[in-house]
Amino acid sequence: MSRRDVIAAGAVLGAGLAVPGLAAPPIGPLLPGVRLKPDREMMVPVPGGRVYVRINGKLDGPRPPLVMMHGGPGSSHWYFLNATAMAGDRAIILYDQLDSGRSDAPGDAANWVVPRFVAELAAIKAHLGIARWHVLGTSWGGTIALEYGATRPDGLASLVLQSPLVSTDDWLRDANALRAAMPADVRAALDACDLPGGDETPECVAATDAFYRAHVHLTDPPPAVAAYKAALPRSFSSDIYNHMWGRAEFVSTGTLRHYDGRPLLPKLDGARTLFLAGAADEAVPATVAGYAMAANGARFAEIPDAAHTALGDNPAAYLAVLGPWLAGHDVG
Repeated sequence: MSRRDVIAAGAVLGAGLAVPGLAAPPIGPLLPGVRLKPDREMMVPVPGGRVYVRINGKLDGPRPPLVMMHGGPGSSHWYFLNATAMAGDRAIILYDQLDSGRSDAPGDAANWVVPRFVAELAAIKAHLGIARWHVLGTSWGGTIALEYGATRPDGLASLVLQSPLVSTDDWLRDANALRAAMPADVRAALDACDLPGGDETPECVAATDAFYRAHVHLTDPPPAVAAYKAALPRSFSSDIYNHMWGRAEFVSTGTLRHYDGRPLLPKLDGARTLFLAGAADEAVPATVAGYAMAANGARFAEIPDAAHTALGDNPAAYLAVLGPWLAGHDVG
């Protein structure tokens, strides 16, 4: 496996991966009221196959539901489970994108294009008979949310982009600046990773993990979430990731290497758009705040004591921002 596969398989060390000299991070919180089991689950037809959808709460309740889109490309819905603590107030819809998690896996690269992933949203909304909903995307899921929101679709109560990939150039600039700020031994190991065959060495895995622990996740998932993740058919699909992004951490060689969604930012409804980032996020908060300003003055909030997986690192602070935001935009 490449270092990206090894890191993802352990999420990062939470599934038993042991890297010498690197202590395990603390276990993240599991909020009271989290629902590990769905109230409903189904396979929904979308262009290219069927995607797995799980629902907690009542779709016909008084508040519009929230649908959440995972990152990657190629991750899965497991790290959103803390959000189900809100299911008593509104339905929480989690799903796996095609070829990820519990969804169908046709393995056809023709499906791995941005418009088709965006089309999954409309298919899910229509299948569930939802009139209005809130849409949240993280990281690569934020790219999907950006593309979706820029069309001003009917029934969009609000849009939340957490740590989004908006511009590959911006992402790589920030990632390499964060890399340059790592300790010298970590930087040297990461440099060696970029040599042929270097990404599979223990030193490279350890250095990449050190970067992840600084800017991707400050905590490991709690045992119940780790067990849920381990039970998924796929928690990370490296074939999609490698095709769309590439094998290296700090350079993109895949189909997203020239992605630039910055022209879409002014097309968003700024009054109904929220940008989020963790304080230690690899999606640098200052950059994400700049996207908010470009999106007709959308709101930006920074989640303290959190990195890229902010909902896992500090779920209480995350939902303290998200909950009131959604409630304030429930009414059209």
